[in-house]
Order: sequence, then C-alpha cells, then structure tokens
Amino acid sequence: MKNSVKWFGAAVCIVVLAASLTAFFFETQSVAPNTTRVACVGDSITRDTDYPDILSTMLGANYTVGNFGVGRTTVSLDFNKPYMNQPLYQEALRFNPNIVVIMLGTNDAYLSEQQRSNFINDYKVLIASFQSLSAQPEIYIVIPPPAFNNTMGLPPTILDDEVIPLVNQTAAELGLPTIDIYTPLLGNPQAFKDGVHPNTEGSQVVASEIYKAII
Repeated sequence: MKNSVKWFGAAVCIVVLAASLTAFFFETQSVAPNTTRVACVGDSITRDTDYPDILSTMLGANYTVGNFGVGRTTVSLDFNKPYMNQPLYQEALRFNPNIVVIMLGTNDAYLSEQQRSNFINDYKVLIASFQSLSAQPEIYIVIPPPAFNNTMGLPPTILDDEVIPLVNQTAAELGLPTIDIYTPLLGNPQAFKDGVHPNTEGSQVVASEIYKAII
C-alpha cells in the first residue's frame, strides 16, 4: 500500500512538472526570437479592439506585439481598478519590451477631480517601471481617442478638458513622444462601436498612427 501511495505521488509530481514545462514552452514560444517586442499597454480600448492585431500585421515578422490591455483600468491609483494593480501589468514587465505604447486615461474621466489629483505622479510611476527594465524600451504616450454619445456614462468634456491635458503634461515633463489618435478620430463617430471603443475602421486609424510613430 505504501509503495502504491509513493508511486501515485511520484506520478502526480511528474504530471505537474510536465504541465509546467509545457506551459513554459508555449509561453516562451509566443515571443519569436530576435524580434522587437512591442507592449501595448492600456484599458479596454487596447484589450477589446483590433488595433494591436492590425499593428502587428503592419509591423511584420520582425516584431512581436503583445496586448496587455485591461478593461476599466485607470492611471490613477485612487480607484478600485488601477492598471498598476493588475496581473497583466506584471506580465507586461516580464515581457521586457523594446517598445512600450501606453494608452490610458479614458477611464480616469469617470473619477472625481480629487481622485485624479495624483494623476501625473501616478503616470510617472507607471512609466518609470518600464524605463527601469533591462531592455531600456522606447516609450510612447498615446493621447486617448475622443468619446462620443455613449451609454457607458463616460463624460466627453471631462476627458477633453481635464484628462487629456494631464496626459500631455506628463509626456512633456518626461520628454516623451506622444502619439495623437484624438485628432484623426475627432468628428468621426462612425469609427466607433459604442461611442468609446473604436471599431475596425477606428482601430485601423489607431494602428496606423502608432505604426508611423514607431517606424
């Protein structure tokens, strides 16, 4: 009986080890060797739109594009779902990207002015965490797209008048390049699925602007 238990325990260990090695194998194989790693960091405008896939196609085989977007997340830490508290943020750091494209801020428009009071400092902490990586990545700050009439309660005027200036100020203080997807999508509500998230047409615009900046 003892031998049976020992053999069973050994078998379980082997299965667990094999599963771990398999997961590791597929995880490491997801990044093609000798490619430039691009991390797309953001909220649902990154996670739930086509732009990262379109960008990957545009950049071609010499680039590996990772989608690290998390829906409903904010720059501001004074909220129940800051981006920096999400597991995918840690995965983005482990990805050790050569290029980081950050598009956050849209959900910060939901917050009160008090909750956004540390927006710039919080954004700088997020950026610094990528700057400290061994790959020493290039970092691009994306100006979020405009918001149109929507059923999600997102206030376009707060996004335009309060959040986007904070995004621009953060980039200016750090001397980082910005990618403006706001302007080419302004006055183009048909490029959105719901007034907030770009559809395929809008995602093409987003990907094209980011592609031009990278290339």
